[in-house]
Amino acid sequence: MESTQLSIFVAFSAGLLSFVSPCVLPLVPSFITYITGLTFEDITSNMEKRKVRFITITNSLAFIGGFTFIFVLLGGSATFIGQAFITYQDVVRKVGGILIILFGLYIMGVINLKFLSAEKKIHIEDKPAGYVGSFLVGIAFAAGWTPCVGPILGSILLYASTTGSVAKGMGLLAVYSLGLGLPFFISAIAINTFLTTFKIISRHMKWITVVSGAFLIIIGVIIFTDSLTLLTSWFQRYGIGWSVDL
Repeated sequence: MESTQLSIFVAFSAGLLSFVSPCVLPLVPSFITYITGLTFEDITSNMEKRKVRFITITNSLAFIGGFTFIFVLLGGSATFIGQAFITYQDVVRKVGGILIILFGLYIMGVINLKFLSAEKKIHIEDKPAGYVGSFLVGIAFAAGWTPCVGPILGSILLYASTTGSVAKGMGLLAVYSLGLGLPFFISAIAINTFLTTFKIISRHMKWITVVSGAFLIIIGVIIFTDSLTLLTSWFQRYGIGWSVDL
C-alpha cells in the first residue's frame, strides 16, 4: 500500500465517520425532504415511486455536488498554503499533527475546546427551486459545517496541507466528499432501510464518537512523527495494498 493509497483510505474513512457523527446522521431525513421538496410521507410511500425516486436521486446528487465543490476548493487552498510555508514544512507537519490529536481528544470528550463549540451555521429559510437550489444548499452545508464534525474536516485539511501538491490536496478532499456523500446518497434512495438502520446505529453513537476520536489521534501521531512512509513500507512488506493512482 503506497502512501497515496493510504491517504485515500484515510480521507474516505474520515468522510464515513463524518456521516455517522451525531451532527449529520440524525439530520439526514430532514436534509432529504428539504432538498427534494417532498414530504416524508411522499418519500416513504409506494405512490408514484418512480417519480419520487428520480426527484430524490437528482436532487441528492446536486446537494452532494455542492458540498464537494466547497471541500475540493478548501483542499486546494490548504495545500497551496502548505506550499507557501515549504521552508517550515517540518514545523507545519508537527503543529498539524498536534492539532489533529487535540481534535481527536475533543471528539472523545477528553478535553473541551471552546472555539470548536461555537455554532457557525448558514441557514437558508427558503431553498431556491430546482437543482440549483439543492446545489446551493450543499454549498451552505459545507460552509456552515457544524462543530462536532469540524475537527474531522479540519484534520483532513491539515493532512492535505502536507501533501505538497495542490492536485493531491484537492483529490484527498474529493475522496473525503465521496466518503460522506456515498452513504448519504444510498440513504436517500433507500430511506426506509436507513430509518431502520439509524435506530440500531443511534444506540452505539457513543462508541462511534470514541472510534472517530481515536482515528484522528492515530492520524495525528502518524503525521507528527512523519511515519507515513514507514507505515506504507510495512504494508508493502506484507503485501497489503492495491493499485490506485491519485
